[in-house]
Formats: sequence, structure tokens, C-alpha cells
Amino acid sequence: MSSASLASPSPPPSDGSAANPHPVIVVGSGPAAHTAAIYLARAELHPIMYEGFMATGIAAGGQLTTTTEVENFPGFPDGIMGSELMDRMRKQSVHHGTKIITETVAKIDLSKRPFKIWVEGEEEDHQAIYCRALILATGATAKRLHFPGADEYWQRGISACAVCDGAAPIFRNKTLIVVGGGDSAAEEAIFLTKYAKKVHVMVRRDVLRASKVMATRLLAHPKVEVHWNSLPVKALGNGKVLTHVEIQDTSATGSGEVRTIEANGIFFAIGHTPNTAVLRDQIATDATGYVKTLPHPESGGPSAHTSVKGVFACGDVQDKVYRQAISAAGTGCMAALDCERFLTEDSEHLANTTTVAAPDKTVTGNEKSTSDAPKAKTS
Repeated sequence: MSSASLASPSPPPSDGSAANPHPVIVVGSGPAAHTAAIYLARAELHPIMYEGFMATGIAAGGQLTTTTEVENFPGFPDGIMGSELMDRMRKQSVHHGTKIITETVAKIDLSKRPFKIWVEGEEEDHQAIYCRALILATGATAKRLHFPGADEYWQRGISACAVCDGAAPIFRNKTLIVVGGGDSAAEEAIFLTKYAKKVHVMVRRDVLRASKVMATRLLAHPKVEVHWNSLPVKALGNGKVLTHVEIQDTSATGSGEVRTIEANGIFFAIGHTPNTAVLRDQIATDATGYVKTLPHPESGGPSAHTSVKGVFACGDVQDKVYRQAISAAGTGCMAALDCERFLTEDSEHLANTTTVAAPDKTVTGNEKSTSDAPKAKTS
């Protein structure tokens, strides 16, 4: 299959200065970021990746590093640990020429090109790093409740992704809890009934926020029991896995009574926070902060283009529907191809502004002649 390289000119070595900006910087370290980096590196665009250092409290590699076994990523029939999958993606990025920097981006300036970024601890104006294009793959962070035992049994019975973890052996034929009252909670609870013996849904109010159709489906399911005005307040276990959960009555007229139920899993379904704070309203987002991507400028189909020309978004930072490793990787590919085309056209524009009137149309300045462009590669 063709890598869809557009035969863009290979840029010269860059130092990230205003005079010699990097062709493209990737901010992020999950499946979207690494897929984008792999495609960009194979196109000889020499991507620089800022993978972050415990950004948003998660290690480089994104949310997959917080999961255990991943069974639904193609190519691994026996499954693979989330952290190992991300290690392999990282090695592949490096193998193809991506330069990875373990620093967290603290500031971004999209007001003009070349764009500027700063890393934590180096945030003075003169410490800016410049780039011609930027790929945002910063992801989204699952919201969690914090109560005694929640950290101890995180990924040992407590998760924030039923689709990712629900089929794991520790949850099969067990009693599980879903926390939340919206569509996501309803969907995850119904999904878990495929594997669980019983699913308790804890709703902190006396009404579901889910759509009528989802609420009806949830309430009618024989394996589901909805608990109104209820929230987990303590996770209990045997030191290895979760075994019981303390649930408190949250009703305004209630006594605040706490009861204990047997459960081997808690799944938070209370939403995600897109990691877009660093952008500070410089790019179009929806009401919940997810970056908006625009229709493809030629086909009108999906794309990774954003409201800022030269900035592309991929992965969970722009996806509040699917939020899967494989869908994130797909959008990472889209971002790389859109970015490559943008840089090709941008290079041609720069070349046209610096061309010397000569019979052989030699290009002066830092860009190579398009006659020297590398041939398209195949995978």
C-alpha cells in the first residue's frame, strides 16, 4: 500500500529558531502522535515530538499506559499490554527518524507563522521554539472520582474505559459498578452486560441525564440495577484486586447512609477533559473544549485541519465519540498526510518567492528544488 507521500522536498536540518524553524512539531505521545510522527518521518519531514513528562499526571504514551491488556488492537491476536504497545510505537517513531523530547509543552503561540512553543521551565520569550506546522495530539483525560482506595485499586478493578478493559478476565462473570448518569454511562453499562454477572449503575441524582432512548434501554435491561442518589465513597479489596465498594446516599433528604456491596469493578463514566488548556482560546473548539476539525478543503470529507492554517489535530483531543487507540491512530495518519500536503504547498510558495531568474529555475535559499524531491515510498 502506498504511504501516500506527496514527494515533498526534504527540508534541511533545522534548529527551531525563528530563522530556521522546524518543519513540524508533534505535541503528544499516544497512538495519534506516534502514527503522525511515523508518517511524517517516512516523508523525510524530520518531525520533532514533545512527548511530555507526566503531562496531566499521565506518563508519556498517553492513556494506554494506564491500561492492562489490550485485546482489540489489530495485529496482536494474543493481546498486548498497553504500555508495551506504546513502547513499540515509540521505537518505530524513533526508527524512522523522529526526534523525541521528553519535555512538557507549557505555552503555544498560534498568532502567526512560524508558530512558537515553550516547554516547562523555559518560558521566556527568547526561549521559544519555532515551527512551520504543528500537530496537536494532546489527548483527553478521563474524569475520575477520588476516594479512599480509588488510587490503590486503579487498574486492579477500577477503570475509566469499559470498552478498553471490560472484557478483561478480572471482570468476567463478576458484579460491576458504573458511575454516571449520561449517555456514556448508559452505553458502558449495557456494554458490560456482555461480560458481567450484574451491573450496578450509580447516579448521584434522582434522574438520568441520558437521552430517552438510552435511559429506556438501560432501565429495561435485566442485568442492570440503577441506584439513584448514590455514589461510591470507598474501594475495598484484598490488596490485589477490588472486592467491595462502599456506597453513600447523596439525596438531599437522605441520611447519608453508607452501605457496602460486593463488586469487582468500578468504571467511571463521568466524562473526559480535552487537554487543550495550553492553547488558551487560540483555536476553535466546541462547547466542551474539544478541538474542531474542518471538512477537507478538496473533498469535503473529514480532515485534521483546524481553524488555524498549519495546525492539525488528531486523537482524543478532537474526538469525544470513539476514543479508541485504533481510531486515534487513524486520525494521526490523516493529520500527517494533511500536514505533508500543507508543507509541500508552503515550500513551493517559499520557493517561488526566492527563485532566481535562471534557465534551470534553480531555487535559492533553504528549500530544495522540487526536482530533488524524494520518490513516494511504499509500505
